[in-house]
Amino acid sequence: MKLARYVKKIFYYLGQVVIFSVFYPFPIREGKITFFSDAQGVLNGNLKAMYDALDKEKYIKKTFIKDGREKKRSIGEFFSMCFSLSTSRIIFLDDYADVLSFFPVKKGQELVQLWHGSGAFKRFGRSREGADLKHIHPGYKRYTLAIVSSEHIRKDYADSFGIPIERVKATGIPRTDVFFDEEWKKRKRREFYETYPDLKDKKIILFAPTYRGGKVEDARYDFSKFDPKKIMDIIGDGYRILVKWHPAMVRNISLGKIAVPEGFYDNAVDVSGISDINNLLPVADILVTDYSSVIFDYHLFKKPIIFHAYDLDEYGGGRGLFYPFEEYCCGTVTGDMDGLAKAILDPMEDEKKTKAFHEKFVFANDGMAVRRILDILGLEGGNV
Repeated sequence: MKLARYVKKIFYYLGQVVIFSVFYPFPIREGKITFFSDAQGVLNGNLKAMYDALDKEKYIKKTFIKDGREKKRSIGEFFSMCFSLSTSRIIFLDDYADVLSFFPVKKGQELVQLWHGSGAFKRFGRSREGADLKHIHPGYKRYTLAIVSSEHIRKDYADSFGIPIERVKATGIPRTDVFFDEEWKKRKRREFYETYPDLKDKKIILFAPTYRGGKVEDARYDFSKFDPKKIMDIIGDGYRILVKWHPAMVRNISLGKIAVPEGFYDNAVDVSGISDINNLLPVADILVTDYSSVIFDYHLFKKPIIFHAYDLDEYGGGRGLFYPFEEYCCGTVTGDMDGLAKAILDPMEDEKKTKAFHEKFVFANDGMAVRRILDILGLEGGNV
């Protein structure tokens, strides 16, 4: 059985090499731009921010997205995708993509990694502790441009991707531009309360942890470490807890790989169906997370963050963090339910650490990221 899977994989890889070789001679179309993702079923985040900004009359915009790397494209879609990649002047990504392991970037093409997260938190790629470089995604090295949210973390991304630091630019993250738009924030709050009218007069706690497990396929969470009932018993009825699981958790819950305990949602509202967590940030009064890069986004709203890091020693010493955990913590750190409830009732913030956090990790997130990327690539925007 293992031999059969191995042979199938070899033929799959060889097939991609052959297909790209066939399309390689086709010329690049100057105004053609491909938006590509194997990690989301709808166009959102950085890809959507760039897609919407481009002049729709001047550019040919092609989109190839699918919800999860395990899902397969049809033969027709796959050939169309390979042709589009081979003939586009610019290719925008939001995460790693296996197909790019075999994609020969032509002279004059730009392969742009609009990495989905701000800041530099959990190590990834070549910088991950104990990484076997022979098995690191080879497509990383093909990036002609990668963007980050601060000058201070350019080297972290260059090391993780295995590319020269000159290819990493501190433009800011495109999807965060709207955080500086007051009308957008008002609209998102209005839309949320139209869906959840009974939450309108409550203080909203957004619980958005990352998953545990070495791979997304093994994503899990220790539900015993977060008890909505116990928290609500302490903080009272003036609050409501929203739970936003990581997409990898949502997938494994839907597949039956893990089960949310019975009664868990009696004292919490599951908002994991809202695909873009950005839409929840204007509503939340307090963010509770752990090692999720959502801290870099929520920080821009200037509201309290609580770090519920019950397994810091295990997590920090496993996958690894770019910097000591203390450098990220401009809010309270908790490890149990009593401590978490107390922090919610009296959230503390260190202004000096908050300022240092901002300058180190998100200084370039100032509402002008899209404009900077357009300028670097020589593109014209229709809406910026």
